[in-house]
Amino acid sequence: MSVQERKQRERASRERLIVATARELAEQQGWDAVTTRRLAERIEYSQPVLYSHFRGKREIIGAVALEGSTELAAAVRAATGAAKGPRARVTALAHAYLDFAARNPAVYDAIFQLDGGLAFAHEDTPGQLKDAFAALLESLGEVAGDGVVPELFTEVFWASLHGLATLTRAGRLPPEDAEHRVELLVDRLAVV
Repeated sequence: MSVQERKQRERASRERLIVATARELAEQQGWDAVTTRRLAERIEYSQPVLYSHFRGKREIIGAVALEGSTELAAAVRAATGAAKGPRARVTALAHAYLDFAARNPAVYDAIFQLDGGLAFAHEDTPGQLKDAFAALLESLGEVAGDGVVPELFTEVFWASLHGLATLTRAGRLPPEDAEHRVELLVDRLAVV
């Protein structure tokens, strides 16, 4: 192994450490607690080393969002892949999405609430974000209904899930009715 390869591997390892530490700190104490100074202290590197990987918190949030998008897509595909039939797939998708949001609130915020410097719904949208949307479209496209553009239907269904996730987490919706909300969403929006 060359010196250059070793340095690249070490750099990639430091970058993963920074992102993992930011996620951990954000999940424990919220994104306001994630500062470059605190991250540098936790990873035991100087702030200049941290800045050699990311220009600031915004880019760190973006890195967490990309990683989280990959995880969200995997969770949705795992849940829908095991389901039998369109209705079961859409219901599994809704549960997987809402479970991901509940289990990973800081990551969810990095993807959908915070400015990570990432473009959504553009040509230059990062592949991880496109893939997360594609994971939703794979199951929702088949239940969009005649004459309905599958991508638009997926956006509306996704927006509904996002609203449920956000409002439930904020305590605006009682958690005991979560299952009924999913059933209502699937029954009223999906043509199954």
